[in-house]
Amino acid sequence: MRSISVTLLVLAASLAMSAQQATQNSLPAANQTPETAAPIVVPGPVVADYGKNITGGSSAEDKIAKEVRHELLMLPYYSLFDNLGYTVQGRTVTLTGMLTSQHSVTKKDAEIAVKRIEGVENVVNNIQVLPPSPLDDRIRERTYRSLERTAGLSKYFWEAAPSIHILVQNGHVTLDGFVMNEMDKNMAGIAAKTVPGAFSVTNNLRVVKG
Repeated sequence: MRSISVTLLVLAASLAMSAQQATQNSLPAANQTPETAAPIVVPGPVVADYGKNITGGSSAEDKIAKEVRHELLMLPYYSLFDNLGYTVQGRTVTLTGMLTSQHSVTKKDAEIAVKRIEGVENVVNNIQVLPPSPLDDRIRERTYRSLERTAGLSKYFWEAAPSIHILVQNGHVTLDGFVMNEMDKNMAGIAAKTVPGAFSVTNNLRVVKG
């Protein structure tokens, strides 16, 4: 009888330990830390008119992402010839994109501004600064003039941070940003292809509603 009682006590203790271990193993999934949550990725360019409703991570991440967007838009030398994006994962912000050499100071300015945001603990600055190029500068200006003169496209350049960005690297043009319909996207691509001196045009404009 005594042997049976001891066996039952050992079995009960073993079951209790198994239950405790199972509970501990399930805690990381239930209490997932911000660092392992799905990141919020904003590929850029950050513009004034679009991308205001940011969702995807925890509420803390959403708040940080919105603050990062605001700070980037407030940078004094962020122009339509630059491209800034970012990723928020937990309390880490990774800055991405490219800047013209004239606006190279914006790389450091962006990092300083983001570091001041409440809740941000780490900033990884992967922004690329393009080398000086008189040829690329001429293509940037000519492409802007061509798009701005095209009927229906001038409205995209009214804001301080235009929704169409013109990126030029080694004579190759990339249109990035947002337009309201497929016709405007196609017209922008055609206008860019008329610019003399450009080697190629890549149209990455995204169509959004309003």
